[in-house]
Formats: sequence, structure tokens, C-alpha cells
Amino acid sequence: MKKSSYALLFAAGVLLAGPATAQPLPETAAIPERVAPGTTLVIGDPQTRVALTLSGELAKLPFKVEWANISGGPQTIEAFRAKALDIGAVADIPPIHAQWTGLEVRIVAAKFRRDPVGHPIYVIATAPGSGITKLEDIKGRKIAFSPGQAQGALVLRVLKKLNLRHDEVQLVELPSVGDAYVNALASKLVDAAPIAEANKQRFVQNYERDGARALPHGLRDDPAYLYVVKASLEDPGKAAAIRAYVQAWGRATKWIETHPEEWIKGYYVKDQGLKPDSGRFLVQSNGDPDVPLDWSGAIERQQETIDLLAAELKKPVLKAQALFDRRFEQVAGAAYQGE
Repeated sequence: MKKSSYALLFAAGVLLAGPATAQPLPETAAIPERVAPGTTLVIGDPQTRVALTLSGELAKLPFKVEWANISGGPQTIEAFRAKALDIGAVADIPPIHAQWTGLEVRIVAAKFRRDPVGHPIYVIATAPGSGITKLEDIKGRKIAFSPGQAQGALVLRVLKKLNLRHDEVQLVELPSVGDAYVNALASKLVDAAPIAEANKQRFVQNYERDGARALPHGLRDDPAYLYVVKASLEDPGKAAAIRAYVQAWGRATKWIETHPEEWIKGYYVKDQGLKPDSGRFLVQSNGDPDVPLDWSGAIERQQETIDLLAAELKKPVLKAQALFDRRFEQVAGAAYQGE
């Protein structure tokens, strides 16, 4: 980690290490409606920060927010352990991995895609010259694998779909950060790797002439969660602020959906440095969001993922139900629907 990142964690850690709450809020107690004056949350959710700024919602948050330039499972878990983060935005694997490493976390918001197979987050990309033209060709090949991230779970799901065992492929452990997987493919360190659908266009343009492919996997890979350390929910002030943020997150999701051109200009072009056409491609690629009022289906799918990972990685089986704080079950969905 860069020195500036350590400074961020230290500064935020000092911020979070405020006075201890005299009476911790039980998990069975209702989340308070009122946010106590002076409450601060440190949030690692870069996309929502931009959406709240563009929509004018940021100034309406009833608490002070410190934005951490943190995303993805490994970074959020590290920040949670350093007491430098209250809320992280991740996929489905980091909460599971956090529990396996002894860190008590809870999911407080869930978002999916209305057509997850038609609008996947990832594709299975193949290296130039690998000769892989269909998913079945990955048998016996080197595949990039990150056990603590969503991409790792997707690889295991693909193997299960193809009825392939671990020993019928070579899993190469690589953290999926930045362009790590694309670079591993380009250098032929691996033969196949899950890369974001958002990167497919550029990957194909650069390497298709040399035989690279971007193959659809035909599976759901769409969970998007907000999760928090359990200790943050035991502080009544922070719990109320987290609830308020989940509401803002739901409204931000609706704003992005209903203001595509403003989102393209403000996020993809201004914040991410992409061209407008690339932004439009990404908006179309993402499809429409699904912010459910009922988490039953999400919990069932999360349990299937836990069972798969536990068996393949030799980890204890967790109860998915325990990962979700159902006091928040309808908060984001109601806000998304304008209630």
C-alpha cells in the first residue's frame, strides 16, 4: 500500500476512535431514526459519491461524511480492521471472506440487475494465441483466480457449470486490481481470466487480431452490496447515519437510472476520463438496476455461493442469513422507489 493510503487509514482510524458508546445498540433493536449531532461516517463508495454530488443529495446528508478512496474486498477489509472505514461498497464475496478471517460484518444494502445474464459484470477473456474459442476449452488451462473477490467465485461457478474439478485446470492466484488480469492475459501468464464487461470493448480491440476472445459465461454475477463492520451498528448514532446513507444510496441508484446523460458526463467523462461514446456503452452494458424490498432471494443465492466456496476452498460453512442485517431490508428499496 502506498504511503498516502497508510496516512488515510491512520487519519480515519483516529477519526473513528471516538468516545465509546455507553450502551451498545443490540442487533434486535430498531435502528434509530435520528442521527446524533456530530456523527461522522467514513465511506468507501466512489460511484455513489459522484452520484450524490451530481444530484445535489450530498449536501442533504444528516451527518458528516469523509470519503475514502477505497473499493473492492481486500482494501475495505483492511480498512475495517484499521478502524478506518464505516461503509464499503463491494460484491458478494468480501463479506464472506471477512467472516472467514474473523471480522464481523453485516450487509445493509443490496442491488442487482434486472437482466443479470444479459447484462453481466464480467466476461471470461482469453489470452492471445491461447486457442480458446469456447468455455469448454479452458480445461487444463491456467486461469486467473482471486479467492477473496467476486472474480474468484465466478471462476468456481464456471468450473461447476462445466463439471470441471480444481485439478482439471491450473488456478493462478492473482489479486484482481486495476489492469492486473488484462496484463496477465496480454503477457500470457494465464490463458483465461474474468474481466469486467466494461473492459471487454478495449480488450477485444487490442488483442482480438492475435486470437484473444471475450466469452459470455451465462451465469449471474450481479450482486452489489453495502456492508459495514458490526461494531459500527452497535453505535446508535452511527447506525442511524448508516440508515440515512442507505436511503441516499437507493435514491442515487434511481437518479443514475433516470439521468443517463448527466451520469455519463459527470461520472464516466469527467470523473473517469472516458469518452462520451464509451460512457454510453457502459450505461447500456449495465442495464437496469433491481433494488429489492425482499432479500430472501439474495440470501438464498448468497448461501449457494458460500456452500460452493466452502467446499472448494476448504472453509467452514457460514449461514448467509447471519450476514444480512434485515433491519435494513426495505430501506434502500423504498428510497429507490421514492417512498
